[in-house]
Amino acid sequence: MAASMSRRIFRTFGSLTSLGRGSSPNLSANTSGNGLSSLTSDFKYGMALLSNRKLSTSILTPDDTFPSDLLTKKTVLTPDRTIGQYQDLVIPVTNFQNEEKGFMVLAGDVFDVPIRKDIIHNVVRWQLAKRQQGTHSTKTLSEVSGTGRKPWNQKGTGRARHGTLRGPQFRGGCVMHGPKPRSHAIKMNKQVRRLGLKIALTARAAEGKLLVFEDLALPTHKTKNIVNYYNQMENTKKVLVVEGGAIDEKLKLATQNLHYVNIIPSIGLNVYSILLHDTLVMSRDAVNKIVERMHTPINR
Repeated sequence: MAASMSRRIFRTFGSLTSLGRGSSPNLSANTSGNGLSSLTSDFKYGMALLSNRKLSTSILTPDDTFPSDLLTKKTVLTPDRTIGQYQDLVIPVTNFQNEEKGFMVLAGDVFDVPIRKDIIHNVVRWQLAKRQQGTHSTKTLSEVSGTGRKPWNQKGTGRARHGTLRGPQFRGGCVMHGPKPRSHAIKMNKQVRRLGLKIALTARAAEGKLLVFEDLALPTHKTKNIVNYYNQMENTKKVLVVEGGAIDEKLKLATQNLHYVNIIPSIGLNVYSILLHDTLVMSRDAVNKIVERMHTPINR
C-alpha cells in the first residue's frame, strides 16, 4: 500500500529523470523497509520540487491517460456584454454593396445607457397623444339649426312637455357634453424625451439591429437594389433608413414602393418610429448628427 501511494505521489510531482535527477534512494526503500518513512521523504522531496517550479502543480507521465470526457469539443460561450455601462461601442461600417468601409465609434452616453421600459412607455404615450388632431366636435343646443318655437302646448295634449325640438332627446338634436376641439398633448420633460431616444438606440445596438453605412448612395433608382440587400438580411421585417441631411432622390425612388422600408431624416428620428421597425440603418453623417443633438444643452 505504501509503495502504491509513493508511486502515485511520484507521478503527481513529475518524473525525476526528466527533471535531471537520476534516481532517489527512497524509491528503492519502498519495496523493503519502512514504507511510511519513504512516503514521508518522497512527499518532502515532491514539495521541494513544487516550491522550485512554482508555475505548475502537476506533470503527466507517459503512462498516465488524460480523461476522455475533457477532450470533447465544447462550444465556448463568451459572456454577453453588460448593457448600460456607458461604454463606447465599435461598429463596422458598410454600404448597400456590403463593402467594408472601416469602423465607427458610437458614444457610450447615447448608445449604451440603461434600459428602462417605463421611460419608453411614457415617451410613446406622449408621442401618440401629441399627434392626435383633436378636431372632433359636436353641436350644442345653440349650434343646432332649427326653429325655436315651442312644439306644442304645455298642457292639454297628454304628451310630455317640451320647449324646443333641438334638444338631445330628439332626432337631429344637439349632443350634451360632447367632444370639442382641443389638444390631447400631455406634458413631457425634455430630459425624459431625450432619454427615451437614447434608450431606443441602445436597444437596437444591443440587439445587433443597428447598421451604420458610409453613405446611402445607390448606383440607380431601381427598387431591386434595395430588395436584393433586404433579402440578404436575417430576421428582418421592417427597415428604417436614417439619413443625416437631405434624402437622396435615387434612394427615395427606390424605396417608395416598398412598404417594409421607410426613410426619415435624422432631425425627425423618434422613439415610436424606431420601435415600429426591427432594423435601423443609419449613415455615418446621421450618427454624428444624432450624437451632436444628444450632447446639445437643453434650452429651458
